[in-house]
Amino acid sequence: MSNAILLEIINNALRSVAEQMSATMVRSSYSTIVKEMMDCSSAIFDGQGRLLAEGANVPIHLNCLGPCLNTVLTKYFSKEELNPGDIILTNHPYAGGQSLGSHHTKDLIMIAPVFSDNNELIAFSVTMLHHKDVGGVWTGDSWTVEIWQEGFLMEPVKLYDKGVRNEALWKVILNNTRNPRDMKGDLMAQISACNIGSKGFRQIVGKYGLDLVNEVIESLLNYSEKLTRNEIRLIKDGKYEHEEKILDDGFEGGPYTLKLMVIVEGDNITFDYTGTDKQIRGPINSPLSATISATYYTMRCITNAHIPTNQGCHRPIKVIAPEGTLVNCTMPIGCFQRMVTDHILVDLIMGAMSQAIPDKVMADSCGTNYDFCSGTNLETHPRGGEINHRQYWGEIVPGGLGARAHSDGVTIMSCHVTNCPIPPLEAQEIEAPMLFIERSILPDSEGAGKFRSGFAQRRKWILAGYDGIFSHVSQKSKIPPQGLFGGMPGETSKWIINEGKENERVLDYAMGDVIFLNYGDTITCITASGGGYGNPMERDMNKVKEDVEMGLVSAENAGKKYGVVIDPETFEINIEESIKLREI
Repeated sequence: MSNAILLEIINNALRSVAEQMSATMVRSSYSTIVKEMMDCSSAIFDGQGRLLAEGANVPIHLNCLGPCLNTVLTKYFSKEELNPGDIILTNHPYAGGQSLGSHHTKDLIMIAPVFSDNNELIAFSVTMLHHKDVGGVWTGDSWTVEIWQEGFLMEPVKLYDKGVRNEALWKVILNNTRNPRDMKGDLMAQISACNIGSKGFRQIVGKYGLDLVNEVIESLLNYSEKLTRNEIRLIKDGKYEHEEKILDDGFEGGPYTLKLMVIVEGDNITFDYTGTDKQIRGPINSPLSATISATYYTMRCITNAHIPTNQGCHRPIKVIAPEGTLVNCTMPIGCFQRMVTDHILVDLIMGAMSQAIPDKVMADSCGTNYDFCSGTNLETHPRGGEINHRQYWGEIVPGGLGARAHSDGVTIMSCHVTNCPIPPLEAQEIEAPMLFIERSILPDSEGAGKFRSGFAQRRKWILAGYDGIFSHVSQKSKIPPQGLFGGMPGETSKWIINEGKENERVLDYAMGDVIFLNYGDTITCITASGGGYGNPMERDMNKVKEDVEMGLVSAENAGKKYGVVIDPETFEINIEESIKLREI
C-alpha cells in the first residue's frame, strides 16, 4: 500500500471518528438546539494537542477547541496529570487569563485524553455543545455587560477523574440551570461522544499501530500545510484593507468599526485587526478564540476545499488582534453574543480579499439572526420546560447569502460560521406554546447583480402561552449587505410585534433587551438578504426570467434592476426593449 493511499485512508478514518462524535450528540441530546439544530461540534487532536480532524457542524466552534485545549494543557492540567477515564469540563471564556477558552458560557467544552494500552497519552477527544441554560440573567440573551450575568463559570475542572464522576460538581451544574433535565441529557450526550472519539482513535491505532499512525499524522499535517501555502502563493503579495460596521443602527452607541489589514508575503498570510474599536459594555465582544475561528473559517472558504482540515492549514496564518478590542475582549466584559461581531468578520475578510482574489470571494451576507422566547401554558404544555414549567424556544433564523463570482447566493441558509439547520416547525410547536403563521421567501429582496444574492426570509409566529419573555438579535437593519464589483446591496432586517394590528410596533433596533409579550401577540422577522456580485445589467436574461416565473422577482423589478422587460402574464422576454433599456 502506497503512502499516499494510507494517508487518505487514515485521514478519512479520523474524519469519520469526528463525524461519529457529532452524530452521537445530535442523536442522544435532549434539547432542541442540539437534536434539531445540531449546535454542537467535535474534534480529534493528537497527543501533542494538534488538530487532526473535526466534525463538520458549527465552524465558529471548531477552531476554538484547539486554543482551549492548549489553555487547559499549559495553564491547568499538564499531560502528566492526566489519566485514563479523565474528562475535563470548562465553559469559561477567560480561562487562563486570556480569551482563549470557550466562546461563551453556554458552550461547554469537554476534553477526554486518550491513552494506549500501555497508558501512553496518544490523543484528545474533544466536544463542544451549546447548552440551553447555565443560569445568569434570563437565558443569557439580554443585553449583558459583564461575564457573570451570562451564567455560572467553570474554569477547567475534572468532571471525571480516572473514570469516577465528581458528584459534587455534577450537582452544582444541575443546580445552576433552569433546565436540569436538558442539561443532564446533553451532558451525557457529550460524554458519550467523547467516549466514541476515544474508542475510534484507539481502533485506528489498534489496526495500524501507533508508530505508523504518528508517522502518517506528521505527513498529513505537512501535506495540508504545503497545499495551503501553495494557495497563498497564488495571491499577489501586498496589503489589503477593509472595514465593516456593527450595531449599524446606533444601538448602545453604535455603529462600531471593525478594521482589517491582510498582509500577503510569499506563502504566509497575516490578518491584522489593529484599528478595530475598543470592546464595549455589552455581549457582542469577540473572544480571541472566536476571532481566530472566524479567520480560519474564511481562509478555508477561499482555499481549495479538498485540502484536509487540520493543524497544518493554520501554520501559514498569523492573527493579530489587539487586546481589549471588539476582536479580543478581556475579563470581565460580556461576550455571549460574540456572533454579532464574528459574522461580520467573515464579510470583513472577504471585502479585503476581494482586492486580491476577486474570483474566490463572496459579497456580504445576512449576518446573525436569532430570536428567543419563553412562556407558559399548562393546558397545552404541562410537562417539561424549566423547573417553573416555563417552556423556552428559539431559532437561528437564516436569511440570504451573498453572491459569488460565478454563482448566485443561497436563499434562506444559515450564514457562514453558524451553519445550523432550521428546526422543524412541528418540533418547536410540540415543545413550546407557540404556533407558526408564516415562513416564506421575501420576493424582490435580493441584492441584484450579474449574480444575485440569496433572498431574505419572512417569518411570523404567534405566542400561544402566557407571560412571554422575548429577545432578538439581528444585523444590517440600517446599512444593508453590500455587493461587490457593481453588485447591489440586499434587504435590511426588521422585527415587528403584532403586525397589522392596532398595537403594531416596529422594533427600533436590530437587537435589544427582553420584551414582555401577551397571549396572542405575534412576532414577524424579516431577515437581511445578501449583496450582489457584478453589474446587474449583465445578468443572463433567462436567469431573470426564471426568477420572475418562480415569483422571486417581480416583472417590474426585472426591468428596474436588470433591464429585462418581461410580460407578467406570458413571461416572455421582449429582447428589443430589454437591449434598449440596458443601453441607457
